[in-house]
Amino acid sequence: MSHDQNFKNLILDYPREAIAFFAASEAAVLDQSVRILPIRQEQLKERLGERFRELDVPLLAEWPDGRRAALLFVLEEETEPRRFSIHRLAHYCLDLAELLNTDRIVPVVIFLHAGTFATELRLGGEAQTYLNFQYLACPLFQTPASEYYESPNLVARLNLPNMAYAPADKVDVYAHAVRGLLTLEPDLERQIKYLDFIDIYAHLDENEQVIYQQRYAHEADTMSGFAERFIQQGVQQGVQQGVQQGIQQGVQQGEARLLRRLLASRFGKLPEETLRAIEVADPDTLLQWSDRVLTARTLEDVLH
Repeated sequence: MSHDQNFKNLILDYPREAIAFFAASEAAVLDQSVRILPIRQEQLKERLGERFRELDVPLLAEWPDGRRAALLFVLEEETEPRRFSIHRLAHYCLDLAELLNTDRIVPVVIFLHAGTFATELRLGGEAQTYLNFQYLACPLFQTPASEYYESPNLVARLNLPNMAYAPADKVDVYAHAVRGLLTLEPDLERQIKYLDFIDIYAHLDENEQVIYQQRYAHEADTMSGFAERFIQQGVQQGVQQGVQQGIQQGVQQGEARLLRRLLASRFGKLPEETLRAIEVADPDTLLQWSDRVLTARTLEDVLH
């Protein structure tokens, strides 16, 4: 699993919300007039192309009226703290500062898993310190999830499963994350995209999925309806794809993916034989099964 890529997508899709959550102490100066622009890594490869830097995300905040100099946020996700190198981060920031001719840089490191990590780098001799480098650390594993249950910041809500909570609260954490996604993100495609993000990091088992459906029946029904609407969009997308790559294949792939999502939302983890049946079914059969999902009582009622 590429946690780096997951977080790169998250930061690029929601740059303002990412800065507000991961770098709250610096975000206060960013009013709505400020433009936040990602710096494409392709432009930096000659100077910063080492493999370990490819998924770092620099975001440039610019004041259009020129009141302040541009401010560069450098966000890095680090899954395992023991692999984090403060020397590497300092070197990266110095390279960016030279390349962009700026000294206004805010380095931010997001830690997913528990562990220890250096927070300060001092270089000097006997008389004095000549380099003192620090960064904003965001240890999600130490952040209380309950404090963000009702947050209006979508990035915070999506990361609830990555925060600290008691095992007994896992279903509630998942529910608040999903509720945040459905209420704060109006775009249907992004809802599907980041429902996968929540699922990956919450990783509910079958029993927890049942508890969720019982405890949060309204939200579970909403997700089912939401998935049903996406089926129709998926069919349309499949048809458009089929114009270029073959209508039959495009529709089948779109319907199969959406049916798997809908069935999993309604009935929990799908058996291997069900996944195989969906994989080989023709588009008409997949559409027929999709029509049965919301009224069927069991998985067998859908497929037979």
